[in-house]
Amino acid sequence: MIPPALLRDFCEAAARKLEKDRYQIERCCGLLDDRQLWTRANAHCNSVGNLVLHLTGNVGQWILAGLAAEPFRRDRPAEFAERGPLQRSALLGPFNDVVTRATRVIRRLEPAALRREYVIQAYRVSGLLAVFHVAEHFSFHTGQIVQITKALRDVDLSLYDADGRPTWPGADGRWPW
Repeated sequence: MIPPALLRDFCEAAARKLEKDRYQIERCCGLLDDRQLWTRANAHCNSVGNLVLHLTGNVGQWILAGLAAEPFRRDRPAEFAERGPLQRSALLGPFNDVVTRATRVIRRLEPAALRREYVIQAYRVSGLLAVFHVAEHFSFHTGQIVQITKALRDVDLSLYDADGRPTWPGADGRWPW
């Protein structure tokens, strides 16, 4: 059995990772104009706007609906089909709401909920695996958003100083993030 303190540390690390990545995504969205937010390098690539819609849907489905049993509607194909421009508030408002609510849920998960089996998006997963999936998936797409923003704006988006210390708001030097 995994010690409860370790499970709490895992949930806190996952929640903090989502918050750090949300900061980076918001930062990128703030640097892009409406056209750039929906720019695709080619037909096989997503725009930053599509990725934000996708992360909103994924986090809502896996954490809010899946683990917290909250009502949440998702239209996954629409996340990728949207060509924008949507108003930023229509894009970032739901994104921020879902991430805020999900981090609260993750921080409140009890060991029994992390061990319980859930069916989410047709997968049978433990609560622990669901949280891990969301943190990993969110981080993967955050990296894509950062890369797209760097390519479009020619900006440095590092979150660390020259000595590797974190520089984003709320960074307190504790691992992880």
